[in-house]
Amino acid sequence: MKQPIITGRKALLATILQTEKSFAQLVVDYAGLQGWLVYRTYDSRRSPAGYPDLTMVRDRRLLFAELKSATGQVTKAQQQWLLRLRELVRVVGPSFPEVYVWRPAEWDEIMTTLE
Repeated sequence: MKQPIITGRKALLATILQTEKSFAQLVVDYAGLQGWLVYRTYDSRRSPAGYPDLTMVRDRRLLFAELKSATGQVTKAQQQWLLRLRELVRVVGPSFPEVYVWRPAEWDEIMTTLE
């Protein structure tokens, strides 16, 4: 049976987003184009476990994002960080900070959030 041919934007995204690393780079590049200051740990093996992949600041917004492939799972250490950050949102207010877990399928939402 032949595989269906995906054309256009979906084909480009499917190619780019084959790995979590390529997905992360796409998000970082797009955020930079939108004026975000982005922190991404170069090598997380020497960092405490669970801290979100990206910390971003623009104007009065602070955003934390954990990036996962389509099938990637959030670890217990990551869940703990995300829970604590979301608790902070409840205390400080709904718009500060913003906390996300993003997957490639949510690219349109990611673009909207970063615009």
